[in-house]
Amino acid sequence: MNTELIESLNLLAKEKGIDKESIFEAIENALVSGCRNMYGRKENIKNIRAEVNRDTGDFRVYEEKEVVETAEDVMDSLLEISLDDARAIAPDAQIGDVVQVDIRSSELTRIAAMSAKNVILQKLREEERHAIFDQFSGSKKNVVTGVVGHYSGGNVTLNLGKADGLLAESEMIPGERYKNGDRLKVYVLDVKSTPKGPRISVSRTHPELVRCLFENEVAEIADGTVEIRSIAREPGSRSKIAVWSNNPDVDPVGACVGMNGDRVGAVVSELNDEKIDIVCWDENPGNFVQNALSPASVQAVFADPYEKTAKVVVPDDQLSLAIGKEGQNARLAARLTGYKIDIKSESQAKDAVGFRYEDYQYSEDEYEEGYDENYEGGEMIDMDAEEYYEEAPEAEFAEDASADDNADETSSEGTEE
Repeated sequence: MNTELIESLNLLAKEKGIDKESIFEAIENALVSGCRNMYGRKENIKNIRAEVNRDTGDFRVYEEKEVVETAEDVMDSLLEISLDDARAIAPDAQIGDVVQVDIRSSELTRIAAMSAKNVILQKLREEERHAIFDQFSGSKKNVVTGVVGHYSGGNVTLNLGKADGLLAESEMIPGERYKNGDRLKVYVLDVKSTPKGPRISVSRTHPELVRCLFENEVAEIADGTVEIRSIAREPGSRSKIAVWSNNPDVDPVGACVGMNGDRVGAVVSELNDEKIDIVCWDENPGNFVQNALSPASVQAVFADPYEKTAKVVVPDDQLSLAIGKEGQNARLAARLTGYKIDIKSESQAKDAVGFRYEDYQYSEDEYEEGYDENYEGGEMIDMDAEEYYEEAPEAEFAEDASADDNADETSSEGTEE
């Protein structure tokens, strides 16, 4: 029993993450390849077989030869054997039978042995690449931790353990600088198999990185009690996430913030102090838009679920806060909700159509005349805005909505996506 071989194979399989059966198959193929090279006719010899006992480690290499009547009838000694020679191996052999003729490993030449060794090493490398590819394919669309290796052009190579990941310059958070040995959490964008091993593309800017980091920090998100319904992000500057609780006794915002802000603080720290606003998702589009514009106070929201637009009125002193620096707050709110948002101050709204309650109050005759033109398939309601919201259908959210970047124009004409 070759116990040393079995122990070595077990250790190799564990270290490389390779299936042990693949190693046995590699050894068998290597032995066959070595014998074919020994005969110098490897393209024609197809009757050589090798078997390795999976329990004992003992191996056997043999040729399958067809039995012919006499030695004079043997046309190819590698493929045929006389009846007398066959019966020396298998006493009951008959003409036309196939007998197995053992090949002694001591007969292998040095070149054949080297060929067998190369076949084993090549197979092991292939299996190791496959194992690494399978491992990281399972990590696709998830977060992994890598160690900064070196810069290549503007890109950074990360050591992810058994493989390297490529952090392209376009996927880096603006302003971040990395040093050798820095540990980073990155989002796995894609894993491709190449002859040199898996190619793993990672990102620090993808919005889903924020989702994954919160899943790791917030137990309520990991177990499904709290859901992240939408995310809007400007990497390195600010993110907004909308959360919802499936349990009325669990506050989704509080769960994400954590005691003393430790949960959201851990995410902010990982993202290099990127600001994160956590707001409540609401099926009522007006309420959701109002929440998304936090921290600004909102007086009224007139949301059109059919056109995916929202007209927002804020106090005069809250206009700049609602719009944000260079329009960022309104822009992120638009992306978060999927609504095109137009913001005006209370003073501006007095003379702006669509920003006043009276614009939505119709007599019965006016309602009948303007129904089809103004709300196709919709329902015009005398408002009070809250009554309108209660009747509005559930909002559908799109990630690609955006608000106008021009803050100056927004302040006078409103903020539109």
